Order: sequence, then C-alpha cells, then structure tokens
Amino acid sequence: MNTLKVGDNVPHFAVSDQEGNSVDLNDLKGQKLIVFFYPAASTPGCTAEACDLRDHYKELSDLGFSILGVSADTEKKQSKFRNKYNFQFPLLADTQKDVINAFGVWGLKKFMGREYNGIHRKTFLIDENGVVTHVIDKVKTKVHAQQILDLLKAK
Repeated sequence: MNTLKVGDNVPHFAVSDQEGNSVDLNDLKGQKLIVFFYPAASTPGCTAEACDLRDHYKELSDLGFSILGVSADTEKKQSKFRNKYNFQFPLLADTQKDVINAFGVWGLKKFMGREYNGIHRKTFLIDENGVVTHVIDKVKTKVHAQQILDLLKAK
C-alpha cells in the first residue's frame, strides 16, 4: 500500500457520486478538501464517522473545507446512506477503486485472525492547490471532526 503523504499532489480522479454525477478533481481546484475513506456504508464505525462530520459540517465549511466521503460501495448504496443520515456532502461510489488506489488506501487488513484486502479508514486534508497537508491514519470515528479541528488549530 503506497499511501499519499503530506506534500504529495493528489492525482487526478473523476468518479460518480451517490446520484451518478461526475465528481472531477479539476472542478475542485481552488477548494480545500477533506477526503475521508471508509470501508462500507451503513456499518457502525462508518456511520459514526460520517455522522460526526455531518454534525460539525458548518464548523468545517466555515474554515473553507468541502468534504468528500469515499468507499467502494455502489451509487445506490451510497445514496441510501446519504439520504438516511442527511449528509450535506457527496459520497463517491468508487466501485472501480480508482480514487481508493490513487490515494493508496487499499491493502491488507486483519480482523479476528483473518487477513483480507480492503479499504483502510484514512482521512486526507488537501489545500487549494491539490496538495496533501495532513493525513489522519488513526481515525477516531465518534470524534473525527474534532481530530480534524485539532490538527488545523495546531497548524
């Protein structure tokens, strides 16, 4: 797994959101981004993380950030997840794992003695020029927004 690091340029991507609309990195130039990767929509940890970002959306957007959630779920599953919890931000349906692989968050995982490949829960903060400014490897799902805010305050 070759994860993007602080100082790396985010490689170009274009993928559909939960409604089938194309989300192209080129269209996001000039915006600060929070891109969070999660294993699967509607699972307990992923729901806690996304809901925490939803609940702190105003604080994060007031700091100039747009938020993108990314998993390998289908548009239909992402749409259901977004609508059920009223997320203000798009969820990318990266079924081909283009964005997941570009950020380097797909790799070997272990759970209850079993090894398998999957999405590693990570969050990337990206500046207006498309450069990674922070990487959060150890996401605390229930207080993820505060993790981000603490990082930004320490800057």
